[in-house]
Amino acid sequence: MFPTIFKIGPVGIHSYGLMLTLSFFAGLWYIYKRCGAEKLSFDQMLNVAYILIFAGLIGARLGFVVLHWEEYAHDLLAIINPFGNEQFGLAGLNLYGGVILAILCAWWYIRRKKLPLLAVFDLFAPTLGLGLGIARIGCFLKGCCFGTPTTLPWGITFPDGSLAYYVFGSQRLHPAQLYSSAYGLLLFIVLHQILKRKRFDGQIAAVLFMTEAVFRHLIEYVRYYETEMRFHFLGMEPTYNQLVSVLLFVTGLILYWRAPRTLYREKAHSA
Repeated sequence: MFPTIFKIGPVGIHSYGLMLTLSFFAGLWYIYKRCGAEKLSFDQMLNVAYILIFAGLIGARLGFVVLHWEEYAHDLLAIINPFGNEQFGLAGLNLYGGVILAILCAWWYIRRKKLPLLAVFDLFAPTLGLGLGIARIGCFLKGCCFGTPTTLPWGITFPDGSLAYYVFGSQRLHPAQLYSSAYGLLLFIVLHQILKRKRFDGQIAAVLFMTEAVFRHLIEYVRYYETEMRFHFLGMEPTYNQLVSVLLFVTGLILYWRAPRTLYREKAHSA
């Protein structure tokens, strides 16, 4: 673990925050490189990028707060106070909360500017994989988002004083953060290759939704979650993320089926 990169007086800089920032600039660099090939304006895509990052952070924070409401109900200032702990920053984000709000806000802006919605989503789809690949390294350095006990030879232990040690002691755990990081980088490579050869607008976004849904559903089985993140259903205890992943997969499947037909109708109409 290496949760703090350096300190400025009493304020510490999180390794996770640094990796999250690097992921944003890496995604921005990718958008800059691909805009010409996709015939989209970088200035407009830059606005979309800012909307995605800020709405994503707000949504991720709100998603975490909603799922851990008992911790904040009597101290609402803690929701937005970055000085509430020993280090500067807000501890606690939920990925899907960020994804949902980011997509909704980006959709509003894209529609308002009359940009090609599915083409823009396709352009940004690989950056989610790139962002996951980088940001999850930050999770590993911080010691959050850790896995469940394992006897596999690549299991890892966390030091005394960490949350993982508090929950599982010196047991070897799945390096769930590194699983997610490797998946994110592989997802980025695959989506980038498909983007260069895509057959219709919406194809990359649809593949992203379905792939992310499958991976997220599976990773939940080897990642630790507190009881607030689980609910009871037919004798099972799935996580809320698994519920969202089912909806995400269905959305991707519908998009993959409907998008080429919409494109065909538009071309036929303009012919």
